[in-house]
Amino acid sequence: MSLDIGPILEAWKHDPSTLQVRLIEGEDGRVKIQTRLDLGLLQMEIDGRPDGQKPHGFDSWLDYYESLTREAAARGERRMLDRQAHADLMREGVQYYHRYIALFHLEKFDLVARDTERNLRLFSFVVEHTEDRREAIAFDQYRPYVLMMRAQALAKTALSLRNTAAAIRRIDEGIAAIRGFLREYGQEGREEQNVEINFLNQWREDLQRQRSIDPAEQLRERLELAIASEDYEEAARLRDQIRRLGAPGTAESEQPHP
Repeated sequence: MSLDIGPILEAWKHDPSTLQVRLIEGEDGRVKIQTRLDLGLLQMEIDGRPDGQKPHGFDSWLDYYESLTREAAARGERRMLDRQAHADLMREGVQYYHRYIALFHLEKFDLVARDTERNLRLFSFVVEHTEDRREAIAFDQYRPYVLMMRAQALAKTALSLRNTAAAIRRIDEGIAAIRGFLREYGQEGREEQNVEINFLNQWREDLQRQRSIDPAEQLRERLELAIASEDYEEAARLRDQIRRLGAPGTAESEQPHP
């Protein structure tokens, strides 16, 4: 058997102007994802770890290290991640990133949600079990982007069901989560410069224009989300906007609490 993949590359010409992704059936009968690169191909499993490996018999390095921390906790110990663990987890996180980008292009939004949620779990685990704040931030810095991608995937799933209201709620949830990230790092003042929030806000406005519903109803929906996410400053601002529109006020139960 020839190891030269030249004929495969020749049959699938590289186009640098677009992301080229396809699904193929592997020799093992399982569906796989292929991405055409300028110098070759990237092939990934559609389920499990993208490279199909099982570190120490686990589905992923994340599952393996989570298991070690649980075992340590059962002994009354707290196990922190070392440099090798960080390297294993970072490489693996990048694999999942490549896969959910490919899946997004293929409009497999349920699988995009699955993989983005998995990487959000990774960030949370690393932050909780890393002593060096710089090492933790090396992972967690990507949280706003992954939250944005997850919000897009969930919103597009709702839009495929012709449920624009649900799509807007998913976008609002994403915005609220990114705002929460900024608050955690004392970066509230940088919200206007946040690329992910600006993208989601613009998309939300586009959907609202298409939806053409009463402005007060839009504000009430955003108010409900702000209260649910305990963003009381945003809730107060939205309440004031509703009052200026002369719309019915919010019920007492909807008032934010200090």
